[in-house]
Amino acid sequence: MSRRTAAALLITHGEGRERRVFLCERAPELRFFGGYWALPGGTVGDEDRALAPDDGAALQTCAHRELFEETGLLRHALPATRTGGEHLRKVRELLLARDRAEPGQEPPSAWPGLIAGALPPLPLRELCRIETPPFAPVRYDTTFYHVPVEACTAGTAGPRPTVWKGELVQGRFWYPQQALASWRNGDLLLVPPVVVLLEHLARAADFEHFAREIAATANGYRDGHLHQVRFSPGIVLAPLRTPTLPPATTTNCYVVGHERLWVVDPGSPHEHEQARLSALLDELTAGGARLEGLLVTHHHPDHVGGVVALSRARDLPVRGHPLTLARLEPGFRPGAPLDEGGRLALGRSPDGNPGWELLAIHTPGHDRGHLCFRDSRYGAVLVGDMLSTISTIVVDPPEGHLATYLQSLERLLREPLTTLYPAHGPAQRDGHRLVKQYLRHRRQRETSLVQALRQGGGAIEQLLPKVYWDADPAGYRFAARSLLAGLQKLQEEGRATEAGGRWAATGR
Repeated sequence: MSRRTAAALLITHGEGRERRVFLCERAPELRFFGGYWALPGGTVGDEDRALAPDDGAALQTCAHRELFEETGLLRHALPATRTGGEHLRKVRELLLARDRAEPGQEPPSAWPGLIAGALPPLPLRELCRIETPPFAPVRYDTTFYHVPVEACTAGTAGPRPTVWKGELVQGRFWYPQQALASWRNGDLLLVPPVVVLLEHLARAADFEHFAREIAATANGYRDGHLHQVRFSPGIVLAPLRTPTLPPATTTNCYVVGHERLWVVDPGSPHEHEQARLSALLDELTAGGARLEGLLVTHHHPDHVGGVVALSRARDLPVRGHPLTLARLEPGFRPGAPLDEGGRLALGRSPDGNPGWELLAIHTPGHDRGHLCFRDSRYGAVLVGDMLSTISTIVVDPPEGHLATYLQSLERLLREPLTTLYPAHGPAQRDGHRLVKQYLRHRRQRETSLVQALRQGGGAIEQLLPKVYWDADPAGYRFAARSLLAGLQKLQEEGRATEAGGRWAATGR
């Protein structure tokens, strides 16, 4: 897991209820939030640090550079020789080209030359600082700055933000309520922190009220409060520290619903983490929403470690596949078992549509009682340990069965999926794409295994470095279990044999 320091720009125009916010659509092919609408901004670079005496000044420098690079707005008072529109366009093109260059091949930054000799602008107003929760492989420590567009004095098109196609597809001003309504309708993808900022803006009596509230929310995050991370409407992702497998350190608990809430996989056995989840549930029910019960995707400890404590504390029923419920520690309030096709009522969806439901999908292979849950309004699916966005999935015999696991992945492909929510890692916008990647990866791994068997085979410890050549040896004990699952699949198909612990290919 790595950390990056970043600046984000809340560009506003107008006052009071006429205040609008400038949002940019990120190119769909981008790995990080591709297809989502976000605030302009970016990470602090070497050119920012070279121009600044300390970290705070480097952040301000980064914010001003990103403001110009991504929107064409400039707050520096430049010498007359550098204020021409053609010159500014050329500098901006160079900055954008530098961003698109391969790592290690970036040309020198044109930013220092542009602002050389200019009086530094007044510092941007810092609104808050928010760090990505520990569920993502890259955590961004982002400072949010306010940029009233009226304060910008120059740019490629005057004091009005413009987006050039590249990493960003388009940009426009939105009323906070308008953007949130489009998001709730499923017409707009918003980066999770932007949802929080827009909700605060929409509620606030004025901008100073908003500034106080968003700062208090960010301070609460730093004090340990769980973020309300929402990649799509009606699903809150709450990463809790659990005794899970590396590289993960947390398991995503989810709270699904708007009027009627279901808590999915409260997996932490730690009292502090359980208290954080309880505080989040208090926040989510403060407006009148009702907790209905707990759902479990499967029985593994990092998914059910907090089930008994939460069920007893809130007197909530626990529902899951019969095989899962039978393997939970006693002490919880049992609910009706769920199987393929089971439905759970959620009431109205966030955009007001009635009849919102969760559909249970039985997906054995990683675990015999594994369930996924798809919501009927937006097509988002909670996939538990069927897929991960930070690592592969261990298929561990005898509980794990590779052929069955692959069939379950194919089963998910037949569902109308949108956002995919794994137990480990951030959500994935294109669920079908990730499922196909997993199937392709398993086929490639099987090809390597068949080749190793045809070249002489051997014991599992001999096959591991040949088949899992790209894996960290520190994780070989987990890879060995998936390798065994792959060998057993080939054996079931008559393509491999085992004798005395040594595996070999058959003639088929």
